Amino acid sequence: MLQLSLGLSRVVRRSVVALAAAVVLLGAPASAQQEIRIGIGFGIGFLPTFILDEQKLVEKHAKAAGVDVKASYPRFSGSAAMQDAVLSGSVEVGVYGVQAMLIAREKAKGTANEISGIAGVTTLPLVLVTSRSGIKSVADFKPEDRIAMPALVSPQMYALQMAEEKAFGAGQHDKLKPQVVGLPHPDALNALLSGAAEVTAYFSSAPFTQIALKNPKISKVLSSADVYGGKASFLVAGATRRTLDANPKLAEVLIKALEEADQLIVKEPKRAAAIYLKVEPSKSLDAAAIEAILVDLKADFSTEVHGVGRNAEFMGRIGQLKAPPASWKDVVVPALQGTKSD
Repeated sequence: MLQLSLGLSRVVRRSVVALAAAVVLLGAPASAQQEIRIGIGFGIGFLPTFILDEQKLVEKHAKAAGVDVKASYPRFSGSAAMQDAVLSGSVEVGVYGVQAMLIAREKAKGTANEISGIAGVTTLPLVLVTSRSGIKSVADFKPEDRIAMPALVSPQMYALQMAEEKAFGAGQHDKLKPQVVGLPHPDALNALLSGAAEVTAYFSSAPFTQIALKNPKISKVLSSADVYGGKASFLVAGATRRTLDANPKLAEVLIKALEEADQLIVKEPKRAAAIYLKVEPSKSLDAAAIEAILVDLKADFSTEVHGVGRNAEFMGRIGQLKAPPASWKDVVVPALQGTKSD
């Protein structure tokens, strides 16, 4: 009887080992549905993620990869809150600025919280607008002017700092920092248009840029494309090593899902506009206006990442990164390394 029990024990152990190996190869138990929480924010820049949710594209591409997934999309205001959610494990994926991702990556380098870029989301231009006449560059702002943006650690802040360095010289990237006010996009727009507050400028993103510029008293000062000398990723999707190791097919699934969402924006802008307005209703822009924005900016929705190297070099120069990555390829998953990213 003892010999029989030992024999059965060995069989059971072998079966358990085989099952465990199968689970690892699949990336998850075939019968268990995984929850993937993708943190997102506000504005047209996040439209590809709205489409992921509306069309259940993550679920679709996960199923094709042999994984049962349910995706959810909690919302955050600003890169700092998004970064905290990613590092704490409150979300598996965060969609936020390249700069915040680089800072978080360096702080956690070599640990389970080390972050990698999974996919680009958009290179939509960020636009600095003002309600005060006579402001043609950042050098024209006066001490009493206040510049609104989503957060003090945001893509807009870094674009402003780069513009300051160009206007005032090396080492002068923080000259306007005391005049920056952190406000969510809707509040920043209202403060600028009302004229009732000290806010006389706003570093905006679509569609808030277009709403602001409809007012004849508002004018453009510069855009992120002016600062970077071309395209730069406004938003990227990032995840920790812990998440990527636990979900080995996540990067591939998310890239394919975002690519399908991008194609919908390009080929069916009217439908994409309707999805956007379903998530973010607007009193200022109707479906036709949103569609026109998407047609104009369709080339800015891509899974490629841009400007990582330029951001890393600048952040290293101003002391925000102690050891900037030697290449953008050090920052992103292998699936992106063969693309036309930079």
